[in-house]
Amino acid sequence: MSKQELVVLGQDAEGCCGRLAAAPLDEDQAADLAKVFKALGDPVRLRLLSMIASRDGGEVCVCELTPAFALSQPTISHHLKLLRQAGLVDCERRGTWVYYWVLPAALERLSAVLKAP
Repeated sequence: MSKQELVVLGQDAEGCCGRLAAAPLDEDQAADLAKVFKALGDPVRLRLLSMIASRDGGEVCVCELTPAFALSQPTISHHLKLLRQAGLVDCERRGTWVYYWVLPAALERLSAVLKAP
């Protein structure tokens, strides 16, 4: 894992996309949101995000996530990579293990976009 900082576009939900019911999305807004929803569209990734978000202390080691699935460790790592690329989680390597946490701003953005008027 690299130590590069992930830049999440559209941190400000109202400035980026607003609410779906407030006005139609333009092409760029729809493309940005589609990446996030595509990442969440897989049951494994949705479960991973839920497991990470619900963890006391706010972070979880990949070694604790892998046993919950009947999938190989590389497959779990691939799903986590897609969640990172979508800007939903971030991670840090500590020794041989990688720890993941949810990016609250990303969840707030989705919440604001989906919020009913």
